Amino acid sequence: MTISMDPGPGVAALQAWGGQVAAYGAANQTVVDKVPQDMLHMVDPHWYQFPPMNPLWHGLLGFTIGVLGFISITGNGMVIYIFSSTKSLKTPSNLLVVNLAFSDFLMMCAMSPAMVVNCYYETWVFGPFACELYGCAGSLFGCASIWTMTMIAFDRYNVIVKGIAAKPMTNNGALLRILGIWVFSLAWTLAPFFGWNRYVPEGNMTACGTDYLSKEWFSRSYILIYSVFVYYTPLLLIIYSYFFIVQAVAAHEKAMREQAKKMNVASLRSSEAANTSAECKLAKVALMTISLWFMAWTPYLVINYTGVFESAPISPLATIWGSLFAKANAVYNPIVYGISHPKYRAALYQKFPSLSCQASPEESGSVASGTTAVSEEKPAA
Repeated sequence: MTISMDPGPGVAALQAWGGQVAAYGAANQTVVDKVPQDMLHMVDPHWYQFPPMNPLWHGLLGFTIGVLGFISITGNGMVIYIFSSTKSLKTPSNLLVVNLAFSDFLMMCAMSPAMVVNCYYETWVFGPFACELYGCAGSLFGCASIWTMTMIAFDRYNVIVKGIAAKPMTNNGALLRILGIWVFSLAWTLAPFFGWNRYVPEGNMTACGTDYLSKEWFSRSYILIYSVFVYYTPLLLIIYSYFFIVQAVAAHEKAMREQAKKMNVASLRSSEAANTSAECKLAKVALMTISLWFMAWTPYLVINYTGVFESAPISPLATIWGSLFAKANAVYNPIVYGISHPKYRAALYQKFPSLSCQASPEESGSVASGTTAVSEEKPAA
């Protein structure tokens, strides 16, 4: 069938309508159509079955990652600045908090601007090598953040559970841990550059990650083994640490109450009546820490496993939102580990009074960094 070179109004209207329909994926177009030619060799055939996403989704994704990036870069930047410039906060334990903020800061610096631009163009526009670097950066900073959280949990376990019998962490000890975290993370995330899996465009083609759709089991094995060392192991270690931390604090609180009863006083701490018991506060923080970590990374793990085992169809929209959830963890961490730290809040009030939610820098005790509040009382038990 041939079409006249000078179509009438009716044909022109039909062509215009067809173009609008194609924009929403009803014509024979796919999510891959806008991918540049030099990127096509990296795109898995799986994505060719999906029509283009509604442009509104691209706008929403770009706006969301832009807002998350701004909050994360600002929040983590403030954590780094305040912990590094406040003398009372320059402790070995807080070096880990700074490393966590630094990792999350770099993650959003690498992830957010690139994805905002790609959402505007509705595909990856920076070329194959930048795609690989993007995927590597997301994996590297995510791995570093996860294992830094694990080391923070270990530090709290050491101080609170072992008490005065614990060997205190030194600056050199903290720096060695940080170096180990980055070497470990770098080793895992550089592996795809040497043939063990690869970094490819995924979802709606605006972001890149590991190739979980490969049919080769050698490539699939990377996803499975990587998840053991960068998901299951740190998660179990964090749960282990916080379980014994809460148990130790509960026992300590019980001993203090019994001692107060023997001394015929209401409490051994004057502020106890005004505050929730330490074990409840610490339990909430432990639950929040593990839950946020679990919520952030589990959807992306499920997407990876679904691709590896081909257990269900993976849509571009589900994939990109799962990736976004994982990146959002960079926003939670400064809140959990920084803003709820009592001395951090006092320093925040002094340096940025307009940003503080408190009427004064005096804090009666927070346990997001439970090391301080509980370890000071531990020797009295």
